[in-house]
Amino acid sequence: MRITTLQGLAATPFLDDLARLRIRVFRDFPYLYEGDLAYERGYAATYAAAAGSIIVLAQDGDRVVGASTGIPMREETAEFQAPFLGSVWDTDRIFYFGESVLLPEYRGQGLGVRFFEAREAHARQAGFDLCCFSAVQRPLDHPLRPADYQPLDAFWHNRGYVHHPELSTSFTWRDVGHSEKTAKPMSFWLKALDA
Repeated sequence: MRITTLQGLAATPFLDDLARLRIRVFRDFPYLYEGDLAYERGYAATYAAAAGSIIVLAQDGDRVVGASTGIPMREETAEFQAPFLGSVWDTDRIFYFGESVLLPEYRGQGLGVRFFEAREAHARQAGFDLCCFSAVQRPLDHPLRPADYQPLDAFWHNRGYVHHPELSTSFTWRDVGHSEKTAKPMSFWLKALDA
């Protein structure tokens, strides 16, 4: 298993891999995302183009089996910046983690931890004070919630992240089996990099 950290145009050859992984992994609960390859290619290209961004890849041989992204918050969309504007947190000091996506058969081997470590190291080196990410908030009684579903809250908490439900936004996508896009509530988890 190989972990590779890429910045800028060096990530270009892997953008389709990132797009396909997001579609595959986010199809499952809690995201239930009915993926769109054209949208995902554009999304992935943002990380190759944005100053200060990072893409971390997990590869089994030549196969990309996982990916994780990060970007300065000032380069993120208005939806993700909005909860921080006018708050005590300065968006110029925040590094935003886009996602960690890993194929199911590679989970539980420490790759998720390595994704967080690589992004945090990059953010520290770039002079950021805070890392954050957002996660979709689905109701506990959601009809598609698997009986054995385990949220990642404990994993995130063990990495030093604190849930801030007062920092929330919404993002729109089409759920699996639905014809229309709907807004989904998202809340943020934060970690001070000196912690």
